[in-house]
Amino acid sequence: MKTIAAVLGCIFLCTTAVTALERRDVEEKYTWNLSDLYKTDSGFVKSRDAFDQRIGDISKFKGKLGESSDTLKGCLDTLFSLAKDYSRLASYSSMKADQDLSNSENQKLKDETTMVGRKFSSEVSFVTPEIISLGAEKIETYLKENKGLAVYKMFLSDAIRTAKHTLSANEEKLLSQTSVLASIPYNTYSIFSNTELDFPEITLSDGTKVQLSQAMYGKYRSSQNPKNREVVFKNFFDTYKKYEGTLGRLLFSQLQKDWFYAKERKYTSSVEAALDGNNIPVKVYTQLVQDINNNLGSLHRYLALRKRMMGVETLKYSDLYTSLVKEVDLKYTYDDSAKILVQAMQPLGKEYVDALTTGINNRWADVYPTKGKRSGAYSNGSAYDVHPYLLLNHNDDYDSISTFAHEFGHSMHSWFSNKYQPYPTSDYSIFVAEVASTFNENLLNDYLVKKEKDPLKRLFFLGNLLERIRTTVFRQAMFAEFELKIHTAVEENRALTGKDFSRIYLDLVRKYYGHDNGICQVDKTYGIEWAFIPHFYYDYYVYQYSTGLIASTALAENVINKKDGAVEKYLTFLKSGNSDYPINILAHAGADLTTPVPLETTMRVFNRTMDEIEATLKELHR
Repeated sequence: MKTIAAVLGCIFLCTTAVTALERRDVEEKYTWNLSDLYKTDSGFVKSRDAFDQRIGDISKFKGKLGESSDTLKGCLDTLFSLAKDYSRLASYSSMKADQDLSNSENQKLKDETTMVGRKFSSEVSFVTPEIISLGAEKIETYLKENKGLAVYKMFLSDAIRTAKHTLSANEEKLLSQTSVLASIPYNTYSIFSNTELDFPEITLSDGTKVQLSQAMYGKYRSSQNPKNREVVFKNFFDTYKKYEGTLGRLLFSQLQKDWFYAKERKYTSSVEAALDGNNIPVKVYTQLVQDINNNLGSLHRYLALRKRMMGVETLKYSDLYTSLVKEVDLKYTYDDSAKILVQAMQPLGKEYVDALTTGINNRWADVYPTKGKRSGAYSNGSAYDVHPYLLLNHNDDYDSISTFAHEFGHSMHSWFSNKYQPYPTSDYSIFVAEVASTFNENLLNDYLVKKEKDPLKRLFFLGNLLERIRTTVFRQAMFAEFELKIHTAVEENRALTGKDFSRIYLDLVRKYYGHDNGICQVDKTYGIEWAFIPHFYYDYYVYQYSTGLIASTALAENVINKKDGAVEKYLTFLKSGNSDYPINILAHAGADLTTPVPLETTMRVFNRTMDEIEATLKELHR
């Protein structure tokens, strides 16, 4: 089932922000067609009001699930029908709002829909506790005698599996009603960090004055001028440092909240609670951290290569985001991006390419930045009976084509899962979400490298692959290690201040980037970087970026090298939805994350790419 929390939150995976045009100036074919969901806003409101009236239908089953298998089936039919309809409603209202965040009517539409969703969540909160009270034996009997329950087997089995962590119906309802209070630390952090943090105006080396912000930090940290990079880094993180105490208190409150919920549900740790929803063994998390630590030598090799290519005497932390090949400035229109992606995905066969082409040609995507539009990029695959949607902010550069490939990876995953799975098992886990997206990036990079004859452009593409592994495999694993350390401290009844967070974070950054070995100089100021990362409020979320790229790299290598059955296994993965636990689905596809093999493959790709770069540098006499 698409969990109510996920639907209410409309979980989207985002990237960078760009500048905007007026929406009316964008050609219609470059805007998404929300009328595939509802023809008009009035039609949407009518459907939402009808849904609101139907929520009460679930209550007739309360206290009666043990009467018969038919009663249980009737309850689940009603529950999942409501969930499917709400997913469609939430998709429309969220995307409508995201078209223009300054449009108060659209925001109101979204807020009203969210309130209806909270009512729905509260009304259905009795279902799982009541199923658990039936016991495993009775559930198995029902499944055997009523074939109509087969589609709910995964849902029922998972409810029984997590029985010891599920509270009584009244307790579950009470916890569901604390969600507003529980969201205070993150909501406060988000408002403060995104709208109220007072960044200074800075002066660049050419005299240009820039009002620093998160967006401007993202833009100028990649400057080719080292003095500009340093002034941007220093002033940006000095600003966060001023509020170290306040930001530390907010994060500490978040960790306490996570631990409260974990304890109430009888988990031994916050990490166990966070991973158990997808039945991920805690060892997968801890082994990831350990294995990455064992491979820091490869990261240090890359940093030494970066230092060489940049021609700097000392590699600094502020040097890590600038392009390795400053002579290359690639431009791709959206139409260019679409044509290239279709070609890059050819190894996946006709069904995949046809679906991709359909999405491109039938306005699944809202392409260009427009005034008031939400920044970044995401894919929304929640409208089961329709098709996925993509929000993009295409800026006609390399990052834009890479983001386009990434988000269409998510959308193709949703399209295949929704096509081949019934609704109750269509919603793939967040644990596997970043596999399909980064898989597309891997195939795109391979296509561009192989067809490129210009050695400088090849260096650019190869360098981009190295950066993705640095920022996604290594950096996200570093975040994961930080999360584990700070959650463990709270679970051991140790209070943490902003200064404590900065000390722990700085130690990790210096370890990962080889500060003490002279690999990369990390100034003490950058210990505050934790305060810039919103994901630390997401309760053990970021490790999945690392495992996602590790798995996708292993799977892409199988496809690129034409390993027998690789394409078929990958397409089966896309079609599997939530029909099994994600760790099993990935293992069947060829990426068993309970073993070190996928990471070993990723590290081979990482080092092989460095070998290619060094050979190209030799060719260029650099």
